[in-house]
Amino acid sequence: MSKDCTIQDVFHRFYSSFESTHSISPAQQKAAYHIMNCKTGAFGVNVSVCEDCGCMSVHYNSCRDRCCPMCQEFPKEKWVDARREDILDAPYFHVVFTVPEELNPIIYSNQKFLYSAL
Repeated sequence: MSKDCTIQDVFHRFYSSFESTHSISPAQQKAAYHIMNCKTGAFGVNVSVCEDCGCMSVHYNSCRDRCCPMCQEFPKEKWVDARREDILDAPYFHVVFTVPEELNPIIYSNQKFLYSAL
């Protein structure tokens, strides 16, 4: 693979063999489909025509999946830039984790208590 290899290239090359040997949930299948088809025309296109010279530009739509690195690069950078203002001049760790889906109603109804407990 070249230095310009993307996650989309990796999915195109290895996903079908991975899928045939592993159990993949519907949510994972959906995310893989989005990543493999993002900005390829599968989600539509926009065509722009210059009024002066008539030059046409084709822009492929993105999947806008939260798991897609091509779609989330700009929002991620924007978020990181906004967080830089909040950073203390001290060493720390930022940890992100998920809780089982079944706990979402409980957490939602007790947010202040549970988030402070975490």
